[in-house]
Amino acid sequence: MRSNKDIAMQWVENFNKKDLAALLSLYNEDAEHFSPKLKARKPETKGLIKGKAALRNWWQDAFERLPDLHYELVKLTADTEQVFIEYIRQTAGEEDLRVGEVLEIEKGLIIFSRVYHG
Repeated sequence: MRSNKDIAMQWVENFNKKDLAALLSLYNEDAEHFSPKLKARKPETKGLIKGKAALRNWWQDAFERLPDLHYELVKLTADTEQVFIEYIRQTAGEEDLRVGEVLEIEKGLIIFSRVYHG
């Protein structure tokens, strides 16, 4: 079984390649995701989406709107249940944004992710 650190490194790599299928393969079918950007762009969600279909729609939209979106990894800390990833969100026309993200992992799959930024 992959370590949680390996899962998180693959998450960053898949995101930067915009490989939606590979990214979603890291998630449990019923995974939940919370993000301030989600809350701002889709207020009806209150920032929380559930399930792979919702994740697919969210990221597909982001990849289409922001084709040069890139995460520069700053730090990654993992234990047996969670991973904390710190990265710089970069995209043309926007100021770089320092982001923290926590991935909760169970049985080798992400079950919950939460994004933190100002």
